[in-house]
Amino acid sequence: MRDLEKYKGVIPAFYACYDENGEISPERVKDLAKYYIDKGVKGLYVNGSSGECIYQSVEERKLVLESVCEVAKGKLTIIAHVACNNTRDSMVLAEHAESIGVDAIAAIPPIYFKLPDYSIENYWNDISYAAPNTDFIIYNIPQLAGVALTESIFSVMRKNPNVIGIKNSSMPVQDIQMFKQAAGEDYIIFNGPDEQFISGMIIGAEGAIGGTYGVMPELFMKMLESLRVGDIKTARDIQNSVDLIIYKMASAHGNLYAVMKEILKENEDLDLGGVRKPLTGLIDADKVIVKEASKMIRAAKDKYLNINLLNPYKSL
Repeated sequence: MRDLEKYKGVIPAFYACYDENGEISPERVKDLAKYYIDKGVKGLYVNGSSGECIYQSVEERKLVLESVCEVAKGKLTIIAHVACNNTRDSMVLAEHAESIGVDAIAAIPPIYFKLPDYSIENYWNDISYAAPNTDFIIYNIPQLAGVALTESIFSVMRKNPNVIGIKNSSMPVQDIQMFKQAAGEDYIIFNGPDEQFISGMIIGAEGAIGGTYGVMPELFMKMLESLRVGDIKTARDIQNSVDLIIYKMASAHGNLYAVMKEILKENEDLDLGGVRKPLTGLIDADKVIVKEASKMIRAAKDKYLNINLLNPYKSL
């Protein structure tokens, strides 16, 4: 029987943590993991897009995952994204992730070359077979990968007993509905786009993985709590506030991850370093945006975290 309960909740995508020389900092990785434990999130999604995985070596990604698990294993659900742009390295990371006891591995499709469906299916299955005792999550993010998960590919992948669901980061909320209807209750669909968190959860997602959760996990957890008791108005109000924060952060010249790391430094006294090139670091003009976004997050927390949620459906 699948244990899907451990995936049903708010799972921040873990940020890359560098030292002053731009190298992986195990100490800062552990500090960030402890921060999320204290916040009470459901789990962590490690070495994904927010972890700048495509700009890191296999050995660096192993170090990050080992450092996270040293602190969070047994306390949070750990999903390790293991995809590289070749099958061999992906399998090495999958085997490593299983060896240290993660709950699940995940993978985007191979990028750059446009491959036929059967090549994508073989790629994912080869990765899964390298970790035969570990759950496997398909990562659908067509706007970045250039490949969209189809119902046909998903149907084939469900023949692999390790496949438990999809991290769906495509923009149409309808995709979540279609994948959930096709798969049923034995599979879990994770909402990906943070800007439509409540829409995805209402239409069928039961878990959620997102990159902006990391700077304001409490707000996403409050949205989920609001949905679970039927207080749609509060959930919608928080979503609107969160989206304004995301738009503010995305308005910077520097990369979004650089902005969010600086916000964590501002609001939580966490120093995670910068971002790895070719991602762009912050410029002086971005400091105002960081200050404004940090203030918006604090104000939203003050406004929403302590409110009493309404009785089910009275806010409809």
